[in-house]
Amino acid sequence: MKAIAINGSPNKEGNTFHALSMVGDELKAVGIEFEILHIGHKMIHGCIACGKCAVNKDEKCSIQSDELNDWIQIVKQADGIILGSPVYYSGIPGTMKSFLDRMFFVVGSNGNLFRHKVAAAVVAVRRTGGSVTFDSLNHYLTYSEMIIATSRYWNVIHGRTPGEAIMDSEGAQIMRVLGKNMAWLIKMKEATADKIAAEVKEVKDA
Repeated sequence: MKAIAINGSPNKEGNTFHALSMVGDELKAVGIEFEILHIGHKMIHGCIACGKCAVNKDEKCSIQSDELNDWIQIVKQADGIILGSPVYYSGIPGTMKSFLDRMFFVVGSNGNLFRHKVAAAVVAVRRTGGSVTFDSLNHYLTYSEMIIATSRYWNVIHGRTPGEAIMDSEGAQIMRVLGKNMAWLIKMKEATADKIAAEVKEVKDA
């Protein structure tokens, strides 16, 4: 069992990283492999709405100037997926938004590859905009029929300078509880995989 976290911050070890690591520590504690994929510092092109991923159905985006197609294959193998983002102008940063738009467009156009995977969204914010960004991240997860892991509050942690989020005791607890709940869901799916068949996937109405 493995969980992949997407770090959408340009700072490799900023507060988004620390939030994801808190969740990851709980997953690792019960034997679930955990990896952080840092994409926030990359040059990632936005979706150009060419529709080729839906036509070709090869699990690839037509844009070849970045590593998105490699990342899709890495994330596709995970049992759990966590989207981690800082807040820019009360929203998802442009690089992360471009990554998500293209990845989920490809995934959705090729048979909904993330369907029934366990997922969560995590946000690191200095002051405000956390709930808006959290909501926006969840749009991708709910659209993809993913199983959403929750915590005891919205998954937002506060801090300005790198590492300051660790001092947000309530935020840290939120991340720990999220990690525990996510681990339980992943293990529940694993334990019942040969006992409960997935519902037949419906074709999406146009």
